[in-house]
Amino acid sequence: MTQKTLYQKRRKPAELFLWAAVYGAAYFSVFLLLGIIGYIFFRGFRVLSLRFLTSVTSLWRGTVGIAGSLLNTLYVIVLSLVVAVPVGTGAAIYLREYAKPGRLIRLIEFATEILAGIPSVIFGLFGMVFFGNVLGMGYSLLNGSLTLALMVLPLIVRNTQRALDTVPEGYRCGALGLGAPKWHLIRTILLPTAMPGILTGIILAVGRIVGESAALLFTAGSARLLPGFGGSLGRDLSLLYEKIFQPGGTLAVELYLQMQNGEYETAFGIGCVLVLMALLMNFLVKLVCAGRTDDCQRD
Repeated sequence: MTQKTLYQKRRKPAELFLWAAVYGAAYFSVFLLLGIIGYIFFRGFRVLSLRFLTSVTSLWRGTVGIAGSLLNTLYVIVLSLVVAVPVGTGAAIYLREYAKPGRLIRLIEFATEILAGIPSVIFGLFGMVFFGNVLGMGYSLLNGSLTLALMVLPLIVRNTQRALDTVPEGYRCGALGLGAPKWHLIRTILLPTAMPGILTGIILAVGRIVGESAALLFTAGSARLLPGFGGSLGRDLSLLYEKIFQPGGTLAVELYLQMQNGEYETAFGIGCVLVLMALLMNFLVKLVCAGRTDDCQRD
């Protein structure tokens, strides 16, 4: 008689159903992702070309391109992260490492949860009124970037808190026991150890920035023009700086406008670019996180 083990034990019907449901849900998620990406590339890949990526849509020249929208997207990503990452990371460090439980902490956490649940169109209205009218920024990339920085701030705070929570408590006790100052502990031990989780939160924030259109329609506008490059280096840098204060539409806004105009092939082409950007960012994060893990294992 063969001895029964956990592996040889016959599964009950309920266990088989649960096993099939779990594996089915996992494979369905993968097939759904592949199906969406495949359909987008099937419809839009034929539009992609070097001219499409480096030119601007112009009826007079007969060109269709997204260079202006691509540049505006990069502007919005960089400006939003410059504001949101230091503030969000600093707030998370304060909440996790310095603050004592109390009414103030509960108020801050409640505020971040409320901010995370506010619809993006409300952020757009706030940015249009406060940054645009009160502060006099008007329709500009700076206005849109500050608005999106407020939008992704709760996401960065919560993900940074979770990343700091994953750091073993022994690291803190050991460093403090050896006499390390609090800031030295945070800078040299906690932040490097929690960096993969922090980067994941930043990538999620970038994904929301890239895909946002409603808030930017109220704050940054939909212009797709490129600065008039071709002069001296100083003049080109001056034009790049001045563009921060000018209106501009991102790729998501351009995709929305192309769909409104019935230009579906161009819209799917923009969708391909957005998907490629998302895949590239996730691939870079995987490389960085893998490098961090290898360094920690060697240490």
